[in-house]
Amino acid sequence: MALARVVSFDGVSQARVEEMKARMAEGRPDDIPATEIVMLYDGDAEKSMVVLFFDNEEDYQLADETLGAMPAEDTPGTRTAVGRYEVAVREVA
Repeated sequence: MALARVVSFDGVSQARVEEMKARMAEGRPDDIPATEIVMLYDGDAEKSMVVLFFDNEEDYQLADETLGAMPAEDTPGTRTAVGRYEVAVREVA
């Protein structure tokens, strides 16, 4: 069963989004074993939503612990919500 960790942020500037893109281009740490990461961004509202997909509970838990302990200055903005979801439907073109 695939799982998703969905996190929303406020106060996300365009400069911060560019910084996050550059950091992701360098690769992901081993303690965030996501199969895919999607960052949605609303520049007008300076809000972002990040969805991380995982193949199993063990990978989800490892990343959740790592990301939950991440210092605020390493996140895109102010974290407003974190949710865990089962991936019920997923289609990739």
